[in-house]
Amino acid sequence: MARMYGLVKWIILGSGAGLLTGTASAFFLVGLDYVTGLRMQQPWLLFFLPLGGALVSYLYIAFGKNSAKGNNLILEQIHGGAETIPLRMAPLVLFGTLVTHLFGGSAGREGTAVQMGGSLSEWFGKLLRVNAADRKLLLICGISGGFGSIFGTPLAGTVFGLEVLAIGFISHEALIPAFVASFVGNLVTTSFWGVAHLHYDAGEIPGLSGTVLSKVIVASILFGLTSVLFSELTHALKKGYSRLFGNPVLKSAVGGIVIIGLVYLLGTRDYLGLGIPLIQQSFYSEVSPSAFVWKLLFTSLTLGAGFQGGEVTPLFAIGATLGNALSHFLGLYAPFLAALGFIAVFCGATNTPIACFLMGIELFGSGGAIYMFIACIVSYAVSGHTGIYTSQLIGTPKWSVPNVPKGTTLGSFKTLRKNMRNQEKDRG
Repeated sequence: MARMYGLVKWIILGSGAGLLTGTASAFFLVGLDYVTGLRMQQPWLLFFLPLGGALVSYLYIAFGKNSAKGNNLILEQIHGGAETIPLRMAPLVLFGTLVTHLFGGSAGREGTAVQMGGSLSEWFGKLLRVNAADRKLLLICGISGGFGSIFGTPLAGTVFGLEVLAIGFISHEALIPAFVASFVGNLVTTSFWGVAHLHYDAGEIPGLSGTVLSKVIVASILFGLTSVLFSELTHALKKGYSRLFGNPVLKSAVGGIVIIGLVYLLGTRDYLGLGIPLIQQSFYSEVSPSAFVWKLLFTSLTLGAGFQGGEVTPLFAIGATLGNALSHFLGLYAPFLAALGFIAVFCGATNTPIACFLMGIELFGSGGAIYMFIACIVSYAVSGHTGIYTSQLIGTPKWSVPNVPKGTTLGSFKTLRKNMRNQEKDRG
């Protein structure tokens, strides 16, 4: 009887979280399409990027409280943090991301969806006066519901909410709640609100052979290294901007000016916004071999300066364009490698290999499943203990690392390794 009660309870609670996140994602996607279209029609809007960034930073200072922590705040609370995720996080990140895209910042949408999901799930839990254990599961529902509904990938959304919490550890306790939230969230976005998602065609899948496997592994190593470059550069720019400009308002304004200068230096606006045209081009034609570098730089500069938005869709663009470029050197079909890069760079940056593998199947079909799995696990291994979420725990290290205390995060791991190296030098 108790098991049945628990199942029914989490079908109801997960559905509630899915309804909230799916509705929020639908509203966000419609708004995102509108502001992106407006920016494309009115190129002069780019010149307001510094002002837009400054405005959003001011709003976070004045009203955001701890909302500025973004996705990391949600992860911290799931890990047992004592802070509250304010309801104001949802409208703030929604407005901030729409401003970023209206004026031309290079950012994504998953961060917005996850933060809206976490914020709304926290509010939902308070409304129902859930206990601490159920609050944790509801926050996971918020992550899964937001991710699944924003990309139209309910299976990947389910596992992402479980896998992103800690490297090498999945909480099966949250499996049913996360699936219900992700499934309902996607259903609400697509069927109830009628918002369509983009899907891509990986085209012809090569036959299984030693030559193809070796080429896929080489490409996957490069995908993993690219994810490391993106994560480390973004973190470094965040620290660098903050050191140079202590005032977040000034920091974002200067960051906007840098983006404008880079646009005119290169003479193209291809690297602004989500990067969806770059992704589509990667699957249906050729892209510049340097496109992935520029998209990576534009996105790191945008997020480093404090603009709102996620990293994932730009990571898709970086991976797809890199895969397209590698096809010329490796002699493999460009859409096939673009599909592998699409999921593998994202995987290396988030340390979520199973979620990324499932996303590949949901977006591209199961024909290339073996290659997609190889790409994800190789990129995951190559990326090491780096990633875009500094509050992600190291539950089980990817390889044998001695003396990693329980509760070590990606953010604290660097300091730990540095101290360990210093101790080794002192002994030597």
